[in-house]
Amino acid sequence: MNVGEIPLLGMLRERMSWLNARQTVLSENVANADSPGYLARDLKPLDFADMVKSMSGSETTGLVTTDPHHIAVSSTQSTGYAGSDTPDTEAGITGNTVSLEAEMIKVADTQAQFQAATNLYSKALSMMRTAIGNP
Repeated sequence: MNVGEIPLLGMLRERMSWLNARQTVLSENVANADSPGYLARDLKPLDFADMVKSMSGSETTGLVTTDPHHIAVSSTQSTGYAGSDTPDTEAGITGNTVSLEAEMIKVADTQAQFQAATNLYSKALSMMRTAIGNP
């Protein structure tokens, strides 16, 4: 069995990919904090039910390995997540809606969530290694 086919690990990878994409969007907000007319953006949260459905195999990804020598490719791309304008504050005189304080709180929260997902992924792999007798 391919490790990528394990639903728990696939969901954790999807979560980490989303968090990585969110961190990119938040860093763009911080970088444009002084840009006139810039609207703060964020990613729409992942829907857990959709993640479970996609990991259960009820939906095809479009990419398949047709030969045992092929390398399995993940179809999840960090650019595939829906974004939206989410101003944290009213636009000022310049039309900018970025609040550095709110963005830094989001960045710290995203970092903590990514660390938690990484720890869960590592622990799951460790338990699998122990289960097959390869510590």
